[in-house]
Amino acid sequence: MARIIMQPSGKSVDCAYGDTVLMALEKAGYALPNNCRAGACGECKVKVTQGQFDQGMVLDMALSQDERKQGFGLMCMAKPISEELTIEWGTADAKPKLFPPREDALFVVTDKKQIAARVVELRLRPVGQPIRYWPGQYVTLGNPRADIPARAYSISNAPRPDGELVLQVARADGGVTSNWVHDSLQAGDNVKVSGAYGTFIGDPSVDTPVLCIAAGTGLAPVLALAEAALRRGFKKPVTMLFSARTKEDVYSQGMMAWWRTKHRNFDYKVTLTREEADGFLKGRVDVVLPQLFKDLSKHTLFIAGSPEFVDSCVAAAKAQGALDELIHTEGFFAQQQPVVADEDHLLSA
Repeated sequence: MARIIMQPSGKSVDCAYGDTVLMALEKAGYALPNNCRAGACGECKVKVTQGQFDQGMVLDMALSQDERKQGFGLMCMAKPISEELTIEWGTADAKPKLFPPREDALFVVTDKKQIAARVVELRLRPVGQPIRYWPGQYVTLGNPRADIPARAYSISNAPRPDGELVLQVARADGGVTSNWVHDSLQAGDNVKVSGAYGTFIGDPSVDTPVLCIAAGTGLAPVLALAEAALRRGFKKPVTMLFSARTKEDVYSQGMMAWWRTKHRNFDYKVTLTREEADGFLKGRVDVVLPQLFKDLSKHTLFIAGSPEFVDSCVAAAKAQGALDELIHTEGFFAQQQPVVADEDHLLSA
């Protein structure tokens, strides 16, 4: 049994014999970025400042000889061979650092489909290097040459090796950018994307039951958060509560149903506010929440939607005992500006 020490927080985790550093961190709830888990993508690269490790087989394109000399290693393949291994990871409170945003990265629209009455889903593939991001963050999309202003849209998928971004865009009344996406943008078009922005990643090392509440395209960031948590083997209960006006506004049910079938700790509910239908709850979140949860004092909450929706949900959750420090929110403003974390919370470019 070795011990992995994270600096600057000084927190540590045990690493069982045969486990990689990545496996040890994940078992303890620390979500070190990773994609391939095979020493090929470089996503899990960190600097080792003390101790020795067996790097295993990794590709030079993911970890150069120069980086090895500087002490960097790929934690998806690295196994400690000393009693202690000290790595540079996270902030002083052991939360992950964010990736510096990029501007005007070129993507191609590989697919576009209508997924709800007012929502289309875009799949974007990078032409060059993928944008690195944490689940819960957003990018901006627009077309300045056509006087289409850049607007913020949450990424609805967890990071993947091919760098694909999935965006769910609701048509806004009078919204120039959303109308351009709905009416003009087509599969095969080139687009410029900037990001990732925002800090709605909560605490990926959370070790409590999780409740995600969303309305409209507020579902996008919590889908990404849930996918990432389930993919890394999160074991505590995860519940998704999606509020929609009518059945026509409900989407991503297939994915949530698949998660519920595949992961025994995942469940979801949909509540409709303007109609009644079999298989759905009826009423606003502040009405249905007390029916679903009598005590939320031990839950971590992620809430996303319009500012009014978020405020209402926070009040309803607190009425059920939810604690301020365990509530993470993302209010969607019509002209949301990119939010970049300060230098202490960013990885080196």
